[in-house]
Order: sequence, then C-alpha cells, then structure tokens
Amino acid sequence: MTLLKWAAVALIVAAVAAVFGFGGIAEGAVDVAKFLVIVFVVIALVLGVLGVMAYRKVT
Repeated sequence: MTLLKWAAVALIVAAVAAVFGFGGIAEGAVDVAKFLVIVFVVIALVLGVLGVMAYRKVT
C-alpha cells in the first residue's frame, strides 16, 4: 500500500473511533474490552510458555 492509502485508512479508523467515542457507545463497550484484554493476555502467556517448552525440547 502506498503512503496515501495508509493515510486514508487511518482517517477512516479515526472517524469511526470518533463516532463511537462521541456517541456514547464506548461506555457500553468498556466491559467487553476489559474481558477481551484479559482473554488475550492469558492466550499470550500460554503461547509464550508453550514456545519456551518447545524451544527447550528442540535444543
């Protein structure tokens, strides 16, 4: 992608975030976001441990 296309994508993402932020939708999404952060942190930790175990098994 050219730099101009990336700038257009960033503009669209910023506009969508502004609509959600100023529209009050963000308040309802806070609980979902907190839950998803916890889920992805747990997944990252599990994958990290599995990666270390696999690395030790190979070497």
